[in-house]
Amino acid sequence: MQLGMIGLGRMGGNMTLRLEQAGHEVKTYDPHVESTASSLAELRDQLDAPRAFWMMVPAGEITEATFVDLLEIADPGDTIVDGGNSNFRDSERRHAVAAEHSIHFVDVGTSGGVWGVDVGYCLMAGGDPEPVSRLEPIFVALAPANGYAHVGGPGSGHFVKMVHNGIEYGLMQSYAEGFEVMRASGFGLDLEQIAGIWRYGSVVRSWLLELLHAAFEQDGSELGGIRGWVEDSGEGRWTIAEAIAEDVPVPVITAALFARFASRQDESFAAKVNAALRNQFGGHAVRAVEQAKAQTEDPRG
Repeated sequence: MQLGMIGLGRMGGNMTLRLEQAGHEVKTYDPHVESTASSLAELRDQLDAPRAFWMMVPAGEITEATFVDLLEIADPGDTIVDGGNSNFRDSERRHAVAAEHSIHFVDVGTSGGVWGVDVGYCLMAGGDPEPVSRLEPIFVALAPANGYAHVGGPGSGHFVKMVHNGIEYGLMQSYAEGFEVMRASGFGLDLEQIAGIWRYGSVVRSWLLELLHAAFEQDGSELGGIRGWVEDSGEGRWTIAEAIAEDVPVPVITAALFARFASRQDESFAAKVNAALRNQFGGHAVRAVEQAKAQTEDPRG
């Protein structure tokens, strides 16, 4: 089957390779990477109608601009697929706008990261049955066995991926906190060793744990080459916003997102306020900046 892949970054490039290995014909466009086409219009001309364009570009302005440009050059009956981490509300809107041009729109939540080229990508497709069914050979080639589903109507694919990533936040934070408790203990625990044995038989074994063990192998049990700055790409925030709208409590995901915010502060002003208040009402000692800096430089004395 033919497909036009737009965006050849870590995900799009590997997905293209996996599709080609499965025998599909993939034409490509990325202004920053060697591609089969030098423009979206040329990409269109390299594909037979009805065409399928797969956007694998960063969510936000780039996705919106690419979508608008595709509407200008696509023909009725063509399909636009968004495989990035777009907000599901945007996907619902884009489906409606595309329909006005008699163009199909399918939103596909895609999970698998840099490992997907070898082990496959979990795909959560949302959209109308006809274009999803027509693209199924592509989905099956990208996904491992039992790793693809048409989860519902327009927007549902990105909605499910949003919740997936919210859950991921909580799982990652739980591992992070548990290993910090073990690191702070007086037992001199070998964290790489523990992460290793937990991969086998333990009820907390998971792919994330396997990746943590790999990180310990690479950077040591102190993860010395990694700064504790944790970014978020939006899905956790969106999950919490939808939970609020639905009156559903999500304390773990919320706490995990706030922990990411805290990781970006060199020093918390809120903590300063807490320390100052304890000193004012109870006479509790406060640490001067110089004292705290000295202890940071030599935390073990």
